[in-house]
Parts: sequence; structure tokens; C-alpha cells
Amino acid sequence: MKKEKWNDGWKLIKPGLTPMMTAMMGDAGQIPVALPHDAMIHEERDENTKNQHQTGFYPGGVYQYCKTFFAPAEWENRKVIIEFEGVYQHAQVYVNGDYAGGHPYGYTNFYIPLNDFLKYGENNEIKVVADNGQEENSRWYSGSGIYRNVNILAGSLVHIPEDGVRIQTPEVMENCAVVQIDIRMKNEDIRTWKTQLSTQILGKEGSIAAEERTAVTLFPGDDVRIRQRIPVYDPILWNLENPQLYQCRISVSEGENLLDETTETFGIRTLSLDPKNGFCLNKEPVNLRGACIHHDNGILGAATFEAAEERRCRILKEAGFNCIRSSHHPLSKAMLDACDRMGMLVLDELSDAWTRPKNNHDYARLFPDYWKKDAMQMVAKDYNHPSVIMYVAGNEIQEASTPKGAQLCREITRYLHEQDPSRYVTVAINGLLACVDHMGEIMCSITGMTMEQMAQMMAPQAEQTGSTGVEQANGSADMMFGPLADAFAANQIVTDLLDEFASVTDVTGYNYLTARHVMEQQLHPNRVILGTETLPQDMVRLWKIVKENSHVIGDMTWTGWDYLGESGIGVFYYDGRTGFSHNWPTRLAYVGDIDITGYRRPISYYREIVYGLRKAPYIAVERLNHSGEKPNKTACMWKDEISSWTWHGYEGKPAVVNVYSNSEEVELFLNGKSLGRRNVSEETGYFTTYELIYEPGTLEAVSYTGGMETGRDILRTASPVIKLDTEVDAEQYRANGSDLAFIRVWLKDAEGNINMQTKEQVRVDVTGDGVLQGFGNADPDALNRYDSNICETYDGSALAVIRAGTQKGEISICFTTESGNNVSINLLVK
Repeated sequence: MKKEKWNDGWKLIKPGLTPMMTAMMGDAGQIPVALPHDAMIHEERDENTKNQHQTGFYPGGVYQYCKTFFAPAEWENRKVIIEFEGVYQHAQVYVNGDYAGGHPYGYTNFYIPLNDFLKYGENNEIKVVADNGQEENSRWYSGSGIYRNVNILAGSLVHIPEDGVRIQTPEVMENCAVVQIDIRMKNEDIRTWKTQLSTQILGKEGSIAAEERTAVTLFPGDDVRIRQRIPVYDPILWNLENPQLYQCRISVSEGENLLDETTETFGIRTLSLDPKNGFCLNKEPVNLRGACIHHDNGILGAATFEAAEERRCRILKEAGFNCIRSSHHPLSKAMLDACDRMGMLVLDELSDAWTRPKNNHDYARLFPDYWKKDAMQMVAKDYNHPSVIMYVAGNEIQEASTPKGAQLCREITRYLHEQDPSRYVTVAINGLLACVDHMGEIMCSITGMTMEQMAQMMAPQAEQTGSTGVEQANGSADMMFGPLADAFAANQIVTDLLDEFASVTDVTGYNYLTARHVMEQQLHPNRVILGTETLPQDMVRLWKIVKENSHVIGDMTWTGWDYLGESGIGVFYYDGRTGFSHNWPTRLAYVGDIDITGYRRPISYYREIVYGLRKAPYIAVERLNHSGEKPNKTACMWKDEISSWTWHGYEGKPAVVNVYSNSEEVELFLNGKSLGRRNVSEETGYFTTYELIYEPGTLEAVSYTGGMETGRDILRTASPVIKLDTEVDAEQYRANGSDLAFIRVWLKDAEGNINMQTKEQVRVDVTGDGVLQGFGNADPDALNRYDSNICETYDGSALAVIRAGTQKGEISICFTTESGNNVSINLLVK
């Protein structure tokens, strides 16, 4: 079936209006919106919302979207379907006032057939209700409304239905690959059709790499599946360095009459997995350099734009990652497309909870009844994407230590394999959450304490935090991630409790159980292990384990990209606040290697060095404005540092400088004076720390191997006198109503040095056929709205996102500061 975007012409019915009020007010009660649209990001944050820090203090709500559209008369003899790629949540769809269908899960796409409800040759109305009004349903920022694309699919009564083409490449040799295509065909007509099914496989620049024709007779009511095996000679394999994609163009015709057509994109590649060779792509071992990511796009909220997902994928890959884990819900189609194009591997995840809730009103209430439908839709979405290598059945499932939990894990894993036998399945196991009911006996076995002594030790912490349930377990987690972490992970009671559950999937995924990675080889020689969620402070040890143990196939850090919600779990609080608790006004987790604006933090360059991908050293300076202060911190943090040597007013104060390098030695120079040459290695954690007295000027690090220089990094003090500078991600944009321009505003001095210390309030004004989609910074405690045109800089910058309209021409953007600085740029829209 032909698919077209259906994002324009929608209106949001003003929240709070009753159906009677809506009818009486007409257009006055409606606000034009262009999809995708996240309603939550436009809400006023509320310190007292029930969602609290989990969603970054954004409240939920019930949102109604409507659209008037004309149904051509020829649709009467065609099949017409609407696809919603994502509605959060409990979607209900009405066409001309009649209920047409719904979907409870906020992260899987769903389809609504329209034919039974349409008035042909007339205007029709579709209304979508997105009910996110029951708060405390998510542990992170969920967004609200129709936050992903809406598409319309139309085809004849004889057609290839939605998700009706599945492509595999089961046999791949150097000179030939067999492309196996399973095509579903339906005949909803009352007559028999003698059809011809034609398939073309297109390679580079649209050239025909192979083709096939199959005669198919379709009787009334038929729903058949046709398999074609088509050889492609001299195939170019999809891999991480050269992600070659092919197109599969399929048409259904009777004689000269074209009945239906569809096009799917795919890649030719092979996967293999075993403890000796690890994970292999095209028979070549690949260690997964992984990043867990959430679904939001920072200052854009949950709204899923192709340009935003592509940018995020590109920056993650530039930072050294080769794999992402969608945490903790199915990934968007837009991100899958970007990963296919850029050569990024994907672990796609089904759900955060199964039958035991982690929040008062989360999806655990519905999961037992809907998981098969959600899993089926996730697989159907992913099937033709070469980037997808593995499904994650669930995250930190609390039932993991029970026989019934293992039984459900087997059922879900088996179902995923039935739906897609070509990919692997894992599940992310958190030992702390799974074994929380046995924590007393585990801790006693580790420490030698009695239960009474343990209770006395834990009581003050529980009283101080006032937390319960999962948050209490997370609050206690600092102890598990500290000196006792390895003892807990390797504990025999933990081993016995997790053993059955961990044996179910193709890959055993462990969250924060690093000590189990190596020991599993002795316990279960046939197991393959993946660190599905790991801490930044453990990255050197984890990557050493991956390099030295073929049965450990990778490491997925928490997290690759910062996100909204779970506020403050990575913030260094110097004011008494603590992570995993009510931290108004914090709205960001603040744990990403890359912040929400797409800026790479120092830990990102450090990780690149640990991976062995960066030769030059990297300088990071611990924030002098908190020198000598002791922060409250969680295990999710690394260091409170930035890449800056601009600290006006701190002259003569102690400074702590970390130099990261995978060379043999580094030397630090301050204003040309050597502060000493130091050895660095894997044993030192690939960094060394210099303690010095701050003086303005030039800070320079030089790295050496075998006595020869291998690279330099330089920081220069910026002048207090600054000007605005801009950095735009592209030169021109598409007039499609959804393309985005990402414009970073920097504070720089006359020599171009970034001033990360000075703060300026910046105003942005947009003229032309474009709108400001978002404007913000990476400050976790910022109070500004992301839909405001005023924002204060943080660490020297802010990010504006401009959404192009549908008219070709120029969009003019002007940035102005309170101090009188201004800069204007023009965007070309074609």
C-alpha cells in the first residue's frame, strides 16, 4: 500500500473543554498544530504534580486532536488505513463520531482501517483522544499526545497490507546473496483476480540488482503469503563502516492494470553469536560499544522528528558508539531509519515492566493482556531494518528471581523468536531489583551481620529518604554500586535466584552486575553475556573485560544521551539535595555522555579514549566554583568537570585538572611551563590528575608513546568581553513542514575562545515560513520553558531548533542578548 505522511491540518482541542463546549465554540476552541506534537512539553511545570521528578515535574493530561479531511469518491473501492506511529497514551480514535479503534501502549505503532466510517466524496472528521491524565504512569518523561508521525495508507481491494513485506538474507556468500522475501497479499474484493507479483531489488543509484515475477491467483477473501528467493550477485554488505542499503520495490498488477505497489528498504548482512567468537556481523567480530538512550529529543520533548533522530544518531556515532539500546520501549521508525543509513546497531526493547509495577499506574497493569500484540508490532516495525540485531524482552524485571518470572520470560522469548527467527533476544537483569525480597539474607551473607544488625544499619537511611518501593531499592543501590557491588553480584544467593531467568534468552543481559561477566564463563560456558546497562565509573574495567573475554560481547552505558525526567540522578548537588528524589526545579537526569542539546561532555571524549578511538589527549577541569565542596552524588556520575580554563575571579585558587589519554605518557603545560610528565595506562584508568593553582592563560596537554608525541589538547582563557557566535548544522533545509535546523549559540571572545563562565540571556526571533520549535540549554535546573523564545546560556551556549514550513525561500533568525550583542543568520529552504 502507498504510504504518505498525514501530519498537517490537525488541531488540538483546548484542554478542559467539555464536548458541549467544544461543539459550541467550534474553531475558537481549537489550536492548529503540526504533527508530531508533544503536548506535555508545552505544559507549565508544577513542583506539586504527582509525576514529580519522574517526568521532570511536567504534568499529564487528556488531549484531543481533530482533523477534517476530504475522502475522494474513488476511495470507496480502495482500502484506506491510518497509521499512528506513536500516541502517548491510551489512544482512542473516532471517525465521524464513531469509535474506530484504540491502542493502550504509548510506544508501539498501530493501524486504524477507515472504510467502514467514511463518507465518500465529502468532508470527514477524525478525532484522536490521548489520555495521559493518570499521573505516575512513567519513571521518565513520557510526553503526551500524537508525538510521532501519522501516515495514510491507500491501496486497491487487492493489495499488500500494512507490514506485509518481510525480507531476510539467510544465505550470503562473497559473490552471491539470496534475498528471501515473504509477501502477504489480500483480496477483499468479491471477484477472483489473476495477478502478477513483480519484485525489483535496487542497488546503488537505483540500479536494478535483481528482479522476479510470480503469478498469483487471488480468490475472494484470500489472505496469502508468497515467498520469493532472489539471488543478488556481487552484493555489497551492510556494515558499520559502509551501511549499504537496497530497496525492494514490489508491485501487484493484472495485465496493464497496476493494483498496488510498495517499497521497502533493507540491507544484506549476516549475524552470528557464540561464546568463542562473540557477536559477529558478516562473520567479523564486533564488540558492542553501546549507549542506552531514552526516546525524548531534549528541548523538543518527546516529539519525534526525522531530522532530530538523524542528528542524535550521527552525534552518538561520532562519539564512538556503534550500538544503541532503546530504553525502555520500542524505538521510533525515524531512529531505525537513521541507524540503517549511518551504520548503527540497535537493541530494541519491549517494556520496562511485566506484571509487577514500578510506578503506581504504569503499563504493568495492561502488559499481561497486551504484550503479544505489542511484541508483534515491534517486530513488524523492525523486521526489515538491518540495524536491528537484538530484541530486549524487558528491563529490570522484578519477577526475575521467581519461577513464574522465568516462565513468562520463556514465553516472551519464544514468541519473539516465532515472530522473527533471524534475531537474538536478551533481557536486562538488575540483580538488586530482582533480589530485593531477599536483600536481608544476601547482605548478611556478604557482611557477616545478623538480620537485627542489618535492620539497625538501614533504618536511618530509610527514614532520611522517606522513599518506598522501587525508589527505596534505587536509594539503597549506592551501597550496591560501591565497595560491596562485586560481592553482591557474585553472591551465591544471587546466583541461585537469577539462574533460571538468566538461562532463557540467547544473550544474558546484566545491569550493574559487572562481577558476573567473567564468572559466568566458569558457571555456564555456553552463555553469552552483555552489559545491558552499566555505570560510567566502571567503563575502563568493563571495556577490559569485553576485550579479553569473547563471551562478553559489549557494554551499554547509562546513558549515551541525556534525557528529561528521572530528574537529578546524575546531578552533583552541593546544596543538600540528593538524586532519585524530589529535586525541584531539576528536570534532567543529567547522566548522558552527550547533553540534551547534543554537546559532548568530557566523559564522552574519555570514553572514546577508553575505546581506543582517539589518539589526542583531552583536558577536563573540575568546576572551580565548587572547589573544595563535597557534593551529594549517586553512582550514575563520573566527575563534575568541563573543558574550560576560563575562571575569572578564581585566580590563585586550587584547580583540579584531569588529562585523559590512551598513550604511554602525558605532560601538562601552564603558560608554557611544564607541570610534569606522567605515566598513563589502562591500570591508571587512562587518565591522570594534576592539582595546580589557577592562573589565566594557556593550558596544554601533550601525549607521548615511545617517546614520540601523539597528540595535543589546548584550553585558553577567554576574555570577559564576549560576542555571540552561531553554529548551524546544515546549509539548506527541505520545505516539508517538519525539517529542523539546529542552531547553537556560543559566547566567545574576539579570538574565538568559548567563554563557558559568563551567562547571557538570549532572545531569538524568527521571520519567514518557519517557527521556533524549541530553545533551551543543558542546565538541569533551568526554569525557562523550551517553547519560549528567551533562554539563558549554560556553559557558554544554548540551542535553538527552527522548524521549516512548506514554502521555499529563506528563514531569518536573529539572536539578541540583554547586553546588546546580536547576530543574524538566514536559512535556505528548498
